[in-house]
Amino acid sequence: MPVDLNQRIIACRRCPRLVAWRERVACEKKREFREWEYWGRPVPSFGDWDARLLVVGLAPGAHGANRTGRMFTGDSAGRWLFRALHRAGFASQPASERRDDGMKLFDCYINAAIHCAPPDNKPLPSELENCSDYFREELAGLTKLRVVVALGKIAFDQYCRLAGIRPVPRFEHHRVYPFQPVLIASYHPSRQNTNTGKLTEAMFDAVFATARELLRRGNAPVRIPRR
Repeated sequence: MPVDLNQRIIACRRCPRLVAWRERVACEKKREFREWEYWGRPVPSFGDWDARLLVVGLAPGAHGANRTGRMFTGDSAGRWLFRALHRAGFASQPASERRDDGMKLFDCYINAAIHCAPPDNKPLPSELENCSDYFREELAGLTKLRVVVALGKIAFDQYCRLAGIRPVPRFEHHRVYPFQPVLIASYHPSRQNTNTGKLTEAMFDAVFATARELLRRGNAPVRIPRR
C-alpha cells in the first residue's frame, strides 16, 4: 500500500461513533489481552499492491485487528482466513497473531468495507460512505486485479457499489459473478457462521481454490456445482 494512503487511513477520525468505540475497547481491553497495548486506531489494508486477488472483509475485529493493528490478525476469523489463504498459496504461513509475526501475502491484498471496529460488527451506512474514499483509491491503484473475494453480504454490497456494479446481484456463497474483475461471494468466517456449521473449512477452502483456478486460467469460467 502507498505510504501516504496508509497514513491517511490510520489518522482518520471521520466517524465519531467509531472513534469513541475503538478507543473505548482499546482502553477497557479483554481480560485475556490485558497485557496488550491495543492499536485502537483505523486499521490499514494489508498485502501485495501488485496483487491479482483482492479479499474484502467487513471491518477490524474489536479484539482482533483493533488490538493488533493488522487486518484479520489475532482473532478466529483471521485464523480461518489465513489458513485458507496459506493452503491456496496466497499466504506465507497458516496463522497470524501479531503484525510483526512475518506474515506475507503473495499475489493477494486484504482490505475491508470499513477500517474501524464498529459496535456489534454493524457499521452505519454513513460510516461505510465515510470510508469509501479509501476503498475507491485502492481499487484505482490495484491495476493488476483479476479476482475479488467478498466475505459476507456487507462487504459484497459495498464492493459492488464502489465498483459500479448495478444492480447489485444477489449474494450467494461460492457463486462466481462474471464481472471484470471476477467476483466470488463467500460467507464471512465469523464465529456465528463457523460455530454453527454454516461455513465449514472445506467450503471456505473451495472459495480460494476457485480463485486460484481463475487466476491460473486467466479468468476463464469455472463451473461451480449448484447446491
